[in-house]
Amino acid sequence: MLKYLLPFILSISVFSLLGYYPTDCSKAADSNSCSTLVSECLWNGIELKGKVQFVEFFPDIKIQYVESFPDIKVKLVESFPDDCGEWQVVESFPDFKVQIVESFPDIKVKYVESFPGVD
Repeated sequence: MLKYLLPFILSISVFSLLGYYPTDCSKAADSNSCSTLVSECLWNGIELKGKVQFVEFFPDIKIQYVESFPDIKVKLVESFPDDCGEWQVVESFPDFKVQIVESFPDIKVKYVESFPGVD
């Protein structure tokens, strides 16, 4: 038992001295390894702006529509989806694919007419 406990304690000590905490996405070596929405308008390495295609299967992101406490506010635009939260719906050549779900979403979305983005 001691031969397993000692390396475990040693590894925890080294990681804490280096300032790496597995649940802290801001200090992770690779920002794509974090599966959370961050203030830079990213989720799992995908920019949350641009051309989006709604699909039933094999999405890049699963979203749920909400009215309160969204992760991101989205404005649907007809062209030039260049800012965070601006999405242009397309049928082909999307930047990312989205599936609408009722439970267990990756991110929660609220549609807005103005001021899209993350808070």
